[in-house]
Amino acid sequence: MKLINYIKRHKIKSAILAVLLVVYYFSLPKDLFKDPTATVITSNNNELLGAKIADDGQWRFPETDRVPEKFKTCLLLFEDEYFYKHPGFNPISIFKALKENISSGSVKRGGSTLTQQVIRLSRKGQSRTYLEKLKEIILATRLEFRHSKDDILKLYASHAPFGGNVVGIDAAAWRYFNREASNLSWAESATLAVLPNAPSLIYPGKNQQRLLDKRNRLLKKLLDNGTIDELTYELSVAETLPQKPYPLPQIAPHLLQKTAKHNKGKRLKTTVDITLQTQTNHIVKQHYNSLKQNEIYNISVLVLDVKTRKVLTYIGNSPTDNAHQKSVDIIDKPRSTGSILKPFLYAAMLDAGDLLPHTLVADVPTQFGSYQPENYDKSYDGAVHANEALSRSLNVPAVRMLQDFGLDRFYHYLKQLKLKDLRYNANHYGLSLALGGAESNLWDLCKSYAAMASTLNHFNDHSSAYFTNEFIEPVYNFESKVDFGKLVSEKSVFDAASIYLTFESMKQVNRPESDESWEFYDSSQDIAWKTGTSFGFRDAWAIGTTKDYVVGVWVGNADGEGRPGLVGVQTAAPILFDVFDILPKSDWFAKPYDEMIEVSICKKSGYRASTACDDIEPRFIQNSGQKTAPCPFHKLVHLDASEQFQVNSSCEDVSNLKTTSWFVLPPLQEYYFKTKNPFYKPLPPFRNDCVKTSAIHMEFIYPNQQNTIFLPKDFDGNTNDLILKVAHSKPELTLYWYIDDAFIGQTKDIHDMAVLPQQGEYTITVVDELGNEIKHKITVAN
Repeated sequence: MKLINYIKRHKIKSAILAVLLVVYYFSLPKDLFKDPTATVITSNNNELLGAKIADDGQWRFPETDRVPEKFKTCLLLFEDEYFYKHPGFNPISIFKALKENISSGSVKRGGSTLTQQVIRLSRKGQSRTYLEKLKEIILATRLEFRHSKDDILKLYASHAPFGGNVVGIDAAAWRYFNREASNLSWAESATLAVLPNAPSLIYPGKNQQRLLDKRNRLLKKLLDNGTIDELTYELSVAETLPQKPYPLPQIAPHLLQKTAKHNKGKRLKTTVDITLQTQTNHIVKQHYNSLKQNEIYNISVLVLDVKTRKVLTYIGNSPTDNAHQKSVDIIDKPRSTGSILKPFLYAAMLDAGDLLPHTLVADVPTQFGSYQPENYDKSYDGAVHANEALSRSLNVPAVRMLQDFGLDRFYHYLKQLKLKDLRYNANHYGLSLALGGAESNLWDLCKSYAAMASTLNHFNDHSSAYFTNEFIEPVYNFESKVDFGKLVSEKSVFDAASIYLTFESMKQVNRPESDESWEFYDSSQDIAWKTGTSFGFRDAWAIGTTKDYVVGVWVGNADGEGRPGLVGVQTAAPILFDVFDILPKSDWFAKPYDEMIEVSICKKSGYRASTACDDIEPRFIQNSGQKTAPCPFHKLVHLDASEQFQVNSSCEDVSNLKTTSWFVLPPLQEYYFKTKNPFYKPLPPFRNDCVKTSAIHMEFIYPNQQNTIFLPKDFDGNTNDLILKVAHSKPELTLYWYIDDAFIGQTKDIHDMAVLPQQGEYTITVVDELGNEIKHKITVAN
């Protein structure tokens, strides 16, 4: 009531006072410092991984979250012993400074508190006049109202100049002593405490003696007030001063580059394990030094934690030079996939119930229109088990499997994996989609392998349930949490059994391209892994997963130049296994029994056993695999007593027939299969006195599906013959050969026919002695 009466009696004074209070309240800007700051990334335990200089060319880290105790003690003793007692300015210090300056006729002493110095730093070095000092005092008191004493100390420590282009305690500690500010010694802390007093005159490398004297005087004060003991003092004054700035650590430069795009000028705590990152850097450097001898200059490596989906190691490129795109981060760049997508096709076919793991698939010369896939070694197995085709990375079986499965169906599975570089429709890629016709990047591929491993882990750990958001993006921000969604009974992409069976195939010890020197890449733990090599030897891949970790490696040249020997198993796989060797060992995945069923499998064909199969074993398959067809390759045949001929009731008494199960492949598959499987036994021929009732099969070996034939020439320039080849289920029959209805010859047992046609179009017709016929149209070109 008295206040109200006073205001009424002194309206003008009260209004002036109110205006002054408002001006005082708003006198201090909301943000004292608007200077650009460096982008800083740290590891998962807060160790510095790297920093990118601020836009104004200053090494100014984002504001520190704590001031180290040693530096704080040294700073207060040197600059402002009464910091925690004054209201922002110290009248006694100001009076002493004023007295000394007047008596000397010049400014000899400032008398400013740390709070005032924060204000001066924020005002960008205004001229040191008495009017400016008055403004600093007013603003300093306002700052004391806004912030705690500790916060003011943080502002000073973050923005104080330390000489050259170094600003703030964190940057200074790294630039001058190559370590965190919290790890500085007493001598180092004292050095940094005296630097802001005259940073343009005294800093490491300049006026060393003056800097040394100021540091040692401060250390003596610490000794005198009992902060340090005599031994610590003696050891501290014996420490040398830094001579020149250290370069800041660049342990994960490409992750820093990635961070700067979205978190520029901020400090980001990442998920990277600094020990693992450093060791992997060393591995990459070793392999780079070897690979560059073959003019292969770029390597990228990504390591993910399967359970948390956190990035543990991020190496965007090898330590190459600017001429070979050192700054390019290849982890998220699209590159030709080679064979690295084959496991997804295998898993998709298992998931859809179109395949069993050991099913025999055809491996014979194949052509789809103008597209003719070939295996790496240019040879064919005739028929090969699907899991072996995957572990050996055979191209022809993969393309035939894709053709049978359906291009659109497989493309749909890939889109569910969220491979962002699949920008076109399925027809754009065609059947080459399984062999590198599409592009993807190391980030997306590792993400997909990690999601598959995690799906299997979660299924076994959560009572046979699936998470709705399993195929989620990995994270490198330590504060980010992965949300796997809700637990449901339905799979999101692949079921657990299909993933498990795919991983079982991928851990086989067959090298994708050859069996040579496999022992050098053997590991003490089971790893599901796959390599890939793009057309023209431009990209080499190796990606592997265990229950806990995914490691992905890409090797090549950033400019796309291909090199001989740039093959996944030779260049990327050794790096993959070197990285796995430094990771903690993992147990193998548990079998997801709830998504599997035990059935009888034909050992030779890998199909569900039919009544004709003679060698059967129980195996667990995926539930959807129950709808696959029974074995088509075993048939019951009737033999005579010698078991050398087939017979039937037309030539042998029924009581003498010996019924036997026989494994029979189609003629073209049989032709190649028996060359690599010496124990394969073709069907015995019918005895001459028997009426032949079984079906006759005949196929072209060459040309098989080729439409255009180029005749080779020898060293003398002469054109060589075209060798026509046919596989017949009963090779003992005589075959009659025609070109455009003109008879050219006959063959028996071995059905090869040499011809030398001119350029043009022809129809080849082959007829056996029983009247069975096959035709094939070809175009002969130079």
